[in-house]
Amino acid sequence: MSAKEQIQEQGLPPQHQDHQPGHETEMNPRPQYDRESYRGSGKLEGKRAIITGGDSGIGRSVAVLFAKEGADVAIVYLNEGEDAQETKRLVEQQGRRCLCLAGDVGSESFAREAVEQAVREFGGLDVLVNNAAEQHPQGSIEDITEEQLERTFRTNIFGYFFVTKAAMPHLKEGSTIVCTTSVTNYAGSPQLLDYASTKGAITAFVRSLSQNLAEKKIRVNGVAPGPIWTPLIPSTFPPEKVEKFGLDTPLKRPGQPIEVATCFVFLASEDSSYMSGQVLHPNGGEIVNG
Repeated sequence: MSAKEQIQEQGLPPQHQDHQPGHETEMNPRPQYDRESYRGSGKLEGKRAIITGGDSGIGRSVAVLFAKEGADVAIVYLNEGEDAQETKRLVEQQGRRCLCLAGDVGSESFAREAVEQAVREFGGLDVLVNNAAEQHPQGSIEDITEEQLERTFRTNIFGYFFVTKAAMPHLKEGSTIVCTTSVTNYAGSPQLLDYASTKGAITAFVRSLSQNLAEKKIRVNGVAPGPIWTPLIPSTFPPEKVEKFGLDTPLKRPGQPIEVATCFVFLASEDSSYMSGQVLHPNGGEIVNG
């Protein structure tokens, strides 16, 4: 039984992890990062990609599908070494190379070092996926400390700037950038004020950067997931909220990483050659008009 089928039949069991961004190895059920019916067709053959937050969740699924489509992948992650090694194994299982890079994308020096290491390893760079994020719910704006606000912005939007800035000398005509924003940018979130604000910044970043790079023929797009079953969920919310996670969507369930990762394949490949500055919405059916 797939994770999606298990959740539909039984719901999510209550659970919590005390550390962010969380570990996929501790989740029950494990997120669905692939499906047997997905067959690669060379959409990214010979491409070289960097995926931040690529060790687990949506990032892991993107890495696996990119590998199925013929890309070598560098995954950037904070400190989730066990998850990263599993993603590396899954990518290499598809006959592609995988480079694991541990560090904080909120540090410009690390972002620059990670990009340079990936370029040295692969001989170039064609696709950048900005995906790393963190979130810390609070009941009131008065509870959001200066430290939390800065930390959330540093990871969620500063990191996108730093990694993209480091990647720019290596990108060329035909290269693509895909950024993970969120349904919270469009619908709001009463307990995730700072997180939702960073996601709004990411959407503006996508739209502005796409115009900035249009003459260079480098396309920039985004994906705005709804409630997706990733390690960030049990590491963010208490068990009773995890148990009800995603049930308020029109489709009455949380999504799986594989149901989001296909959007990244589309936006990274020539299938979306006439799209830039746009955002796709795999969010369980919520209408956000964005």
